[in-house]
Amino acid sequence: MPELNRPTRSLLNLAAACVILPGMLLPTVAVAESTLVHEINGCGLWPYTRCQGADLRHADLVGRNLAGADLRGANLARADLRGANLAGANLEGADLRGARLNKVNAPVAIFRHASLVGADLEAARLMRSDFTGADFTAAHLEIANLNHARLTDARLVSADLQEAKLQGTQLIGTNMEGALKRFTNFNDAYMKDCTGCPLDW
Repeated sequence: MPELNRPTRSLLNLAAACVILPGMLLPTVAVAESTLVHEINGCGLWPYTRCQGADLRHADLVGRNLAGADLRGANLARADLRGANLAGANLEGADLRGARLNKVNAPVAIFRHASLVGADLEAARLMRSDFTGADFTAAHLEIANLNHARLTDARLVSADLQEAKLQGTQLIGTNMEGALKRFTNFNDAYMKDCTGCPLDW
């Protein structure tokens, strides 16, 4: 068999590499897809999922798209929802005690009578959401956007509201005793029968 010159050998080596490399990469891709969790305790992790009363305690839901999800009465205690999308989701009566909701996107969502005791909602986007009767005791809401939200009869006792935006927010019967309100924006907020609300707005 005649000896191959150097350019021919180089081309053959390159062709062999092109054939081998895709086969070598496939297992890596397959492993990455197989490790992506799509369901926890029977609850599908996708938009408009129906997970009423689901057990999602300590669940890793970072960055998940759960827009329009039905999570009424779900147990999300200490769940990690940082950067998740909960736009239009229904979390009425949900347990979110100690949950991490930093930078969560949840405009026009329903949190009526939800427990958010000790939850971290720093920089959360909560515009026009309904928190009627929700409990935010000792929750962190620094620089959160609650513009035009409904906080009727909500408890924000000892909550951190520093630099939060509550412009046009309904604070009827809300309890803010001991809350930190440094640089909080209450412009046009409705504060009828609110305990602990600032009197100079």
